[in-house]
Order: sequence, then C-alpha cells, then structure tokens
Amino acid sequence: MLLRLVLLLCLLSPGVSQASLLDRSPAPAFSGLVDGTGGQADFLPVAQAFKPGVVAATDQQIRIQFDIAPGYYLYRHRLDFRLTDDGLIRNIVLPDGEAKRDEFFGDVEVYYDRVEIILELEGAASGQQLSVDFQGCADAGLCYPPETVQLQLPGEPSSAISTAQTDAAETEGERLSILALALFFLAGIGLTFTPCVLPMLPILSSMVVGRKDIDRPRALALAGSYVLAMALTFALVGALIGLFGAALNIQARLQSPAVLITFAVFFGLFALAMFGVFDLRLPAFLREPLERAGSRTRGGSIPGAALMGALSTLVVSPCISAPLAGALVYISSTGDAVGGALRLFSLALGMGLPLLLVAVFGNAFLPRSGPWLNSVKNLFGFGLLGVAIWLLERVIPGPLSLALWATLAAGLAVQLGLFDRSPRGAWGHIGHVLALLSAIYAAVALTGALAGASDPLRPLMPLTAGSQRSSEAESGFFTRVSNQADLQRELELARTNQRPALVELYADWCISCKIMERTILSAPEVREQLEPFARIKFDLTDNTADQRSWLSAQKLFGPPAFLYIDAQGNEIEHLRLMGETDRETFLTHLRKVTAR
Repeated sequence: MLLRLVLLLCLLSPGVSQASLLDRSPAPAFSGLVDGTGGQADFLPVAQAFKPGVVAATDQQIRIQFDIAPGYYLYRHRLDFRLTDDGLIRNIVLPDGEAKRDEFFGDVEVYYDRVEIILELEGAASGQQLSVDFQGCADAGLCYPPETVQLQLPGEPSSAISTAQTDAAETEGERLSILALALFFLAGIGLTFTPCVLPMLPILSSMVVGRKDIDRPRALALAGSYVLAMALTFALVGALIGLFGAALNIQARLQSPAVLITFAVFFGLFALAMFGVFDLRLPAFLREPLERAGSRTRGGSIPGAALMGALSTLVVSPCISAPLAGALVYISSTGDAVGGALRLFSLALGMGLPLLLVAVFGNAFLPRSGPWLNSVKNLFGFGLLGVAIWLLERVIPGPLSLALWATLAAGLAVQLGLFDRSPRGAWGHIGHVLALLSAIYAAVALTGALAGASDPLRPLMPLTAGSQRSSEAESGFFTRVSNQADLQRELELARTNQRPALVELYADWCISCKIMERTILSAPEVREQLEPFARIKFDLTDNTADQRSWLSAQKLFGPPAFLYIDAQGNEIEHLRLMGETDRETFLTHLRKVTAR
C-alpha cells in the first residue's frame, strides 16, 4: 500500500511520472554488467529526445510533427492537444503505433522515429497557442515525466488569452506540487511503523516521557526539535540526491563498524544514566557557562534533541524500505535539488508525527510523581540498550548479538518484578506475568545463542531438524559475491548456461535484508520457484567504492533489492523489487519472470 502511495504521488508530481519508476524496457542499462562495460547509458534531455513542431496550419486543420531520437519512443495514449479556445479542436487524428506490452499501462501503442498528427478544427485558430501534452521513454531504461510544451500558431497572438492560459498552468502546477507533498507526508506516517524507524521511538521518548521537570509545552519543544532536525536531515539528503543521484548513498557510508560501535557505546551510556548509575555531565569549564545560559529553561536541551534527531536519521535507520526507495529513485531522476529537499522533508515530517504524539502526550498517561517515574526511566533505559544492540547486530557475530538480547530480556524480567514475592494490585500481577515471559525468553535465547543461533525471533532454530536441513541448503543456495568483477562472472556464467538469474542486494547491517531472508527466501515454496535461477547474493556489507559505483550505475540506493536477469543477460527492470516486501509480491514477480 505504501509503495502504491509513493508511485501515485510520483505520477501526480510535476516533473516525474509513474512510468519513470516502473515502466522500463528490458535492460540494456543492466547488460553492461555482462558485456564488461559496467557503464550506464547517457540519456538525452527531453527537449532533444522529442521535438514537436507545427508543420502547417489552416482554418480547417493543424498538422503537428514529432521528431523522435533513435532509441526513444512516445506513448500514443499520452498525447493530447489543447488550443486557447478549447472548442476549436473537433477531432484528433492519430496514426496507428507500434504495439507494446506495458507492465502497468497494459497493451499500448508507441511511436518511434517520427509521427505526424492532424488536428481537425471547427474554425480559424491563427495566433493562438497550442498546448501539446506527451510522455516518452528510452529503450535503455529511462522514462521521462509527462511534458507540456506550447507551440505558437501563425497569425496575431492574443496576449490576454495567452497570459490567462499561462497563469492557469502555473496554478495547476502548484496544486499538483502541494498534493505531491501531502502524499509524501502520508507515506511518511506509514513508514513510522517499519523496522527502520521504530528504534527512534525509545530515543525520543527517553528525552521527555516520565520526566517531572518537563511539562507538555516543553515536551513539544524538545520533540519538535528532534523531529524538525530529522526532517531537515532528510531534506539535505533529498537535495543531494536530486543533485548527485544514487552515487551519494549517505546512510550506507555511515554503516562502518567504527561509527556503529561508537553510537552503540553512547546509547549504552545514555541507558546507564537512565538507570541512575551516574549523571552524564560535561566538564565544569563547559558545563557552568551552559547552565548559566540555560538557567531560564526547564528540562532537556533543545540543541541536544536536534542533534540526536539528525544523527538518528543517518545512523539508526539505514534500511531502504520500498516507499523510500521509490521516492529516492523519483528524486534522483528529476535532478531537482529544491524539489527533492521539499519531498523528503514532507516524508520525514510524516515519519515524525507519531513520534511527536507519543512524546508530547505520553506523560498524560502517567502519574506526575511517585515511583512510576523511576520505573518509566528504567524502561526507557532498556529501550536505549535495545537500540545499542540493534546497532551492534550489524557488526558482531549473530550468536553474540542473540546472547545480548537474552541478557537484555533477563534484566527486563528483573525490572518488571520477577523476584517480587507479593505483587500489588492488577498492574503488579500484569508486570509479574510479563517478567516471567521475559525470563523464559531470556533462557530460550541464551540456549539458542550457545547452539549457534542468531535470529532473536527464532532462537531455537539450530536445534530443529528442519532448520538444520535448511541451514545446510542455505550454504549453497546463493552464490555470494562482493565486487563487480565476481558479479559479472556469475552473470556471464548464467547467460552461457541460458539460465535466468536473481541478484539479491544484501548487507549485514541491513535489518530488512535479514527479515526478508527469514520470512521469504527460506520458505519452501519460494525456494522451489527459485530452483531454475542462478541465485547471486551481492554482499554490500563493506560498502566499498566498487560497490558504491555499481549502485550508482544501476540507480539503486542500497539493500534490500532484487534484480531479475533473463537468460540473455538483460535485466527485466520493471520487475525490480526495492525495499522490504512480502512473500506474495516476491512470488508474483518470480512467476512473471518464469512466464516470459
């Protein structure tokens, strides 16, 4: 649903169409990996690819000709024409085009090289402006946004009408821009509940919820600073993506072990401060001037909240979800820095709205004083420790990360009152039950870690016979590569053997990759469908320059993603899967590939 929402907003936005994301012809853009070029096609500007002009104009008809560059084509059904006086065009005569099967538009007709269109008129149209709407694509894999050009007909122009028409067009463009921003905002709200954004909840909540020195206005200021900084960071990324495209890949560049371990240590220290082990304090020569400057403020640091919001955006959530992948592809294809900034700013505001509501109204559900406050602080401390483990999962062995989750669950069980012999009231009994469940999970997870498990959702997997068989099969099911040369070699081998190929983009620091491997790639029905394919796992964990250049050439922004290559070595680009998806969507794409 979220992906469809992003595709809709891209269709409505001036400058990029739905087709620019999805309607791509089979893969000369990808075949460079097989032929050894490793390059990317250089696409013409739209004004050079498609050149409309008035051939002749009489009182009865207007003849329009499109000159189309080699390797480019126009959609017949996307052509439309309007005169200043709308009633003058009686009929539009379009010649038959070349039949083409389009994944999303269905059976369509397209024009190559040159096409002539006749507009039959009810009366003289001399001096008027003719609006020409069209949309075209390149065979090499790029579709242009819907375009509108103005052609001046011979005769005396009517400046008043022309100005009114221009103003109306500008008003329509503004309306569509606002609608696109609103849709990006709605897509952002949906992204809040994905694994890439959820870790931000304990970070923000720990700053404001359950603190007696922070009232609702102050909570709003702190949470607003966090969300605004998050949105501005996304806006900066959007502007840079608009300028430089997929080559930037900021978030993946920040997934080095040094950065992740550093932030995990910081979150661990923040958690210990929540537990009351110590107070995080700056040196006196820095602290005292800041305390004097902030003596008129209450609770929390607005600059600190803003800094945490910016860093959380770049470090805590590096995953590429499907809606975000669609948005990034859309922005990179526009080359519009300002538009990219505004759209990702709206997306981030949508992501931050639920976080803002939790932070501002969380205190409304808690007592203003008493032991609850310490309990709430402790619980948020466990949340921050969970974020630290979440970061470390990307750089430490799986069994060790599972052992850390077991330790966290054991500590949570103690905090919830596992050893309290006489819990008081209904909440006390509920806490006791949760503590018991947490302790059971801790024991199970620790057992699984000792047996070599790494999945916190399936900690006993290595101890089951079925999973052992699955693990044995996993070792040879995908061929793992980590550079362009090895990837090209495997694709060339698949082409030689006349086998289609599946390329999975994976990284150890990509949480969504692990979720999809667990829920999709290990499923028996998926593996059965994948048997005819040459299965290649492109491991981007090290984020090398070679890997980044490949991502840029393929207009990809990071894992997870799945690319389908036909038996001739060409990518079926309109079947690309970018971001986390569900099993049924994955199987649907597989069936479309095998049916070709």
